[in-house]
Amino acid sequence: QVQLVESGGDSVQAGGALRLSCTTSAYTTAYSMAWFRQVPGKEREGVAAISAASGRTYYADSVKGRFTISRDNVRNTLFLQMNSLKPEDTAMYYCAALWSNGAFEDGWHRPDGFAYWGQGTQVTVSS
Repeated sequence: QVQLVESGGDSVQAGGALRLSCTTSAYTTAYSMAWFRQVPGKEREGVAAISAASGRTYYADSVKGRFTISRDNVRNTLFLQMNSLKPEDTAMYYCAALWSNGAFEDGWHRPDGFAYWGQGTQVTVSS
């Protein structure tokens, strides 16, 4: 069983920055991983992902140029650097690991393709 623990969520003003971390309990270098977010009443949304095989990164259009996903394989930690935050970025942010639903580059944004999830960290951006 792989455990994922997110941290780094906070309340910030628009234009600010945060860095989220996701620490895993296992050796996850071989796992493709992603960040999702969700607000009450809406579906979980894929924000950014990183392929274990290629190291290639993927982003939702809404965060391109503002968010950066990266990983530290030595420390088994996934990061999400979020800059130029907007009120619409307010959500619970989750990390996910172990993709198993077809081509990653086509489906990374689908939450049903990931086997492991953290419990989330809250990001609140005020205007």
